[in-house]
Amino acid sequence: MASATKAAADSRWHIIDAEGRVLGRIATLAARLLQGKHKAQYTPFVDTGDHVVVVNAAKVKLTGRKEDQKIYRQHSGYEGGLREERARLVRQRKPEKLVEDAVHGMLPKTKMGEAMYRKLKVYAGPDHPHAAQKPSKREVA
Repeated sequence: MASATKAAADSRWHIIDAEGRVLGRIATLAARLLQGKHKAQYTPFVDTGDHVVVVNAAKVKLTGRKEDQKIYRQHSGYEGGLREERARLVRQRKPEKLVEDAVHGMLPKTKMGEAMYRKLKVYAGPDHPHAAQKPSKREVA
């Protein structure tokens, strides 16, 4: 069988409702859809993935004591420029960041991985502006 090409890959849109779902389960499903691993013509070196819309990111569930123990770190590159924030504060300030960071960590660390990440759209509430693309609903196991 011949390898897939970017032109031959048909890109679809999927919507995932994160309300009450575990963060890791949502992230793995989104990463698989973004990479195109659910398709028969999956090719590792060609971006055959789909677009993913995640709604209700503010209501995603963290298991165990991750709400208080999980730390999100950023560094400015300057001396003493490390900023740390607990998951509870990240959820209050910018709830989309929880899902975005989880999915981004599961994608390849290459230019193609960045292109896949750009096809991810995350919204804190139930509303999204992508109704015209007619996204199909995906259930999380």
